[in-house]
Amino acid sequence: MKQEVLCRASPSLALIKYWGKKNTRQNLPATPSLAVTLGGVHTETRVRMAGKDSIRLNGEVVALDRFLPLFGALRRAAGQEVYFQVETSNNFPSAAGLASSSSGFAALTVACARILELDLSPARLSAFARAGSASAARSLFGGFTLLPAGDSAARQLYGPGYWPELRIVIALVSRKAKPISSRAAMEATRLSSPYYRAWLRNAAELLDPALRALGRRDIEALGSVARLSYSRMHAALLAASPPVLYWLPTTVAVIRECQSLRDEGIGAWETLDAGPQVKVLCLDSEAPIIGERLQALDQELKIIIAAVGEGPVCEVPGP
Repeated sequence: MKQEVLCRASPSLALIKYWGKKNTRQNLPATPSLAVTLGGVHTETRVRMAGKDSIRLNGEVVALDRFLPLFGALRRAAGQEVYFQVETSNNFPSAAGLASSSSGFAALTVACARILELDLSPARLSAFARAGSASAARSLFGGFTLLPAGDSAARQLYGPGYWPELRIVIALVSRKAKPISSRAAMEATRLSSPYYRAWLRNAAELLDPALRALGRRDIEALGSVARLSYSRMHAALLAASPPVLYWLPTTVAVIRECQSLRDEGIGAWETLDAGPQVKVLCLDSEAPIIGERLQALDQELKIIIAAVGEGPVCEVPGP
């Protein structure tokens, strides 16, 4: 077995949203999700052999509860009682609505599997990553991915080079952690939102038009469906008891500016996850002006222009 592995993975941005669990214990998604891997933002995870499990995120000790199902599954696959010392960091804010759990668990899964020298297919790795975060099942792949409702693993639909002109302008509204985790908010939505059942039906209905738009590389059609998906997800959140609202004033300002840009003929198609950050689908020719217009709203905004990203990359550090 290798003594140390370093792995880097990028977050997965859902265009058709995953929101809700079909099976909480197994972490199976209740809705299908269609996603793109984000280039330029990443988690970097270093895993070493150790006498006990431990995890530090950005230098801070992290509770192990959420990680033990993944560690246990990997140990059973290897048939060995091996423990992991993990040091991980993000080059973007953690737990703030930029899918840090997707890149974090993807990097961790691949690094631990390499430590154990497990020869696993991408589908098996995706299923292992899902134990920690359903969206991490998608981050095991670059390009465009699909995680069907109720499935244990995601699959790649198109590679990173499929749509080279596509860009995602990320408007980083806040660097603070979310006031309520995605897991807790999903449960609150499932248990108390009168819109939850409608959300489950509608999320499935949005998938086919999104797949067709992606197949045609039709930014307007894909962006329009992505807007419906995030809007209806957040409507279900707002209808929970108590209501869950992640948006900040600048979030709303960015959404409105995207509408203004579209009114001017500039293709700026926003989407949001559970958090205040706004991600805008566009083409490379229009990304700079979109970034400038959003930056002008608030000088505290951090603007990142991302291309379609690659899958996880690992290395074994030398002595």
